[in-house]
Amino acid sequence: MGKLALAAKITHVPSMYLSELDGPHRGCRQAAIDGHKEIGRRCRELGVDTIVVFDTHWLVNSGYHINCAPTFKGIYTSNELPHFIKNMPYEYPGNPALGKLLAEVCTAEGVHTRAHDATSLDLEYGTLVPMRYMNEDQHFKVVSISALCTVHNLADSEKLGAAVRKAIEEKYDGTVAIFASGSLSHRFAQNGVAEEFMHKIWDPFLEVVDRSVIELWQKGDWKTFCAMLPMYAEKCWGEGNMHDTAMLLGALGGDAYTGKVEVITPYFPSSGTGQINAVFPVS
Repeated sequence: MGKLALAAKITHVPSMYLSELDGPHRGCRQAAIDGHKEIGRRCRELGVDTIVVFDTHWLVNSGYHINCAPTFKGIYTSNELPHFIKNMPYEYPGNPALGKLLAEVCTAEGVHTRAHDATSLDLEYGTLVPMRYMNEDQHFKVVSISALCTVHNLADSEKLGAAVRKAIEEKYDGTVAIFASGSLSHRFAQNGVAEEFMHKIWDPFLEVVDRSVIELWQKGDWKTFCAMLPMYAEKCWGEGNMHDTAMLLGALGGDAYTGKVEVITPYFPSSGTGQINAVFPVS
């Protein structure tokens, strides 16, 4: 029997990479980077062998998909923000066996899911950015699950999350962490004013809702949050329609979850969007 040891909602803002480089924004995302490193440290302490990322930058138009290639290696430039992330090298081991188990159980539980191991699929930056800071020594194997789901129901994504946990605990011989890699509100700054909004939220309404959501998480009021998630995702431009969050909560019990979230990196605005690193206790 395997174990789900750690679960978290994490940022992957590309300005974290920009923060490493010489220039006017050097150091601007150090708190987020430190948060990733702390989460990585906790994963090591808990004996995690594989990190599964629900990646809101992997767009799919049909079904659910798992990238579980044996290895991931390349030089990445973001096609979305090539002036933020360019020529970033990466190399991580994959876990084909776990990826296939996840797809098998998710499909058996009613959410058709395909595992891709013999593939030329690259990782997206929703996975690459956190792995850069949590996994620079290649300590963890990596599996990525598509979470920019364009024609999918949040209920199915929650069901997928529950199946992921079932696969880990009933079929896998190892210890796993799962990360919902995506923002809270996700309204990017309008073209032409991006620099002005580098460290600002696009609209006060979005920050008020984001902070209210974080309070619900910290209080453990999951019945309220789960009920409001579809509207929150719609009205606050949730990244990937917040399928990553639905998957995470599915793995933790949905509205029956009782955990109280621990904030690792406090809420911060980035290019108009709302961001956080937060650990969801596994019960």
